[in-house]
Amino acid sequence: MRFKIRLTATLLMLSFFMVIAAAPMPAAAGVPAITGEAAVLMDFSNGQLLYAKNPDQRMYPASTTKIITAIIALESGRINDMVTVPLEASIVEGSAIGLQDGERISLGDLIYGLMLNSGNDCAIAIACHLGGSVDEFVRLMNKKAGEIGAVNTHFNNPNGLPEPSHYSTARDMALIAGYAMRNPDFREIVATKIETIERNDPEAQVFLSNSNRMLWNYDGAVGVKTGYTEEAGQCLVTEAVRDSRELISVVMKSEGLNIWSDSAALLDYGFMNFKTVTLSEAGEHAADVPVIYGKLDKAPVITAGTLKYNFPHDSQAAVTSKAELHMLKAPAGAGSKAGELVFFAAGQELGRVDLLLKDDVIRKITTQWWFWLLILIVAVFVVFLYLCYMDIRRRRLIMRSRRKYYYY
Repeated sequence: MRFKIRLTATLLMLSFFMVIAAAPMPAAAGVPAITGEAAVLMDFSNGQLLYAKNPDQRMYPASTTKIITAIIALESGRINDMVTVPLEASIVEGSAIGLQDGERISLGDLIYGLMLNSGNDCAIAIACHLGGSVDEFVRLMNKKAGEIGAVNTHFNNPNGLPEPSHYSTARDMALIAGYAMRNPDFREIVATKIETIERNDPEAQVFLSNSNRMLWNYDGAVGVKTGYTEEAGQCLVTEAVRDSRELISVVMKSEGLNIWSDSAALLDYGFMNFKTVTLSEAGEHAADVPVIYGKLDKAPVITAGTLKYNFPHDSQAAVTSKAELHMLKAPAGAGSKAGELVFFAAGQELGRVDLLLKDDVIRKITTQWWFWLLILIVAVFVVFLYLCYMDIRRRRLIMRSRRKYYYY
C-alpha cells in the first residue's frame, strides 16, 4: 500500500513538472510586469526592496502563514517531542497529511508535513502542542510578527485558512521569510524536495513532496513556501541564491501558473539588473568620538558590521557617509555603541551601521569624586599634622621658658 502511495505521488509530481516546464519563466531585462496583485523583491542581507507593487496592501497570505508557524515551532527547541494529535487537527479542512485523532507523531515530522505538503492538520497539531490551544499559539504568532517588524500583519490561525482579520502584506511576508531563513534548521527543511516521515499506521502518508516547484525549476532556489485559497489566490514566497547574492521574492494573489513566472521574473530582474556594492566592512575605523571625563578627549570608533547596497548596473550615483556620534562619558567599555554611520546617494539614505568603541575608555582620575574626597582627607590630615606640630612646638617653648625662670 505504501508503495502505491509513493508511486501515485511520484507520477503526480512528474506530470506537474511537465506542466510547469511549459509555463513561461522569462528572464527580465527591465522591470517585470507582475500578474500578482501585490509583490516585492527584497535583498536578504539588508532588507532593501528592489521591486515593490502594493507592498503594504493587506492581503490574505494563505499557506505562506505557515512560515511563522514553523519558525516558532523550531525556536521552541522541542522538535524531538512526540505530539498527540488532537481531534480538531484531524478534521481541519484543506490540504493535509491525514493525521488521525490520538495519533502520535514527532514535532519534527509535523514541521516537514507543514512546510512540504502544506498540511493544515500539521499546523493545528503544532499549535495545540506548543500553545496549549490554537488561540494561545496565534497570540505567539502575532507577538513574533511584531518582533520581526511585520507591523501590517495579523494572524487568526496557524495554517492560513481565510478569515477577515487574518492578513499580511508582501513586505511583511518578505520580512518574516528573511527572519525564518536565518535559522539553519528552517532553511534545511524548506529546501528539502522529498522527505519520508515516520508514522505508526502502515497505511498513513509518509512520503512528502515539496509543493514549491521553484526548487525544481529555478536555478538557485532554496525555499520558501507556497499558498493558495480561493480568496487569497496563488501566493508564493521564494528565496534564491546566486553568486553570493540572496534575494527573496513575494507574490500574492497571482493567477494559475503565473505565480511561477511572476516569481521567476522578479528574481531574474534582481539578479540581472543590480550590482551589489559593499559600503562598509565590519571593524573599519570610521571616526573619533568626543569623550567627557576621559583621559583622552576623543576615542576611535569602528563599524559594527558589513553593509551592502544594490545599485542598478547603469547607476553612477556617488555614495557619501556621515558619522552621527554620541557624546560619551568615560568610563566606557570597548564595543559600546557610540553612534551610527549613515550612507547617502542622490540625497537618499541608503542604510546605517552602528559605530562601536574600539577600546576601553578610561576616566580621568581628576574627574572621580573619590579622588577629591581623598585630596580633602589628605589635606585635613596634613592640617591636622601641622596643628599637632605647632601644638608640640608651643609646649616645648613653654617648657623652656619655665626652665629659664626656675634657674634664675
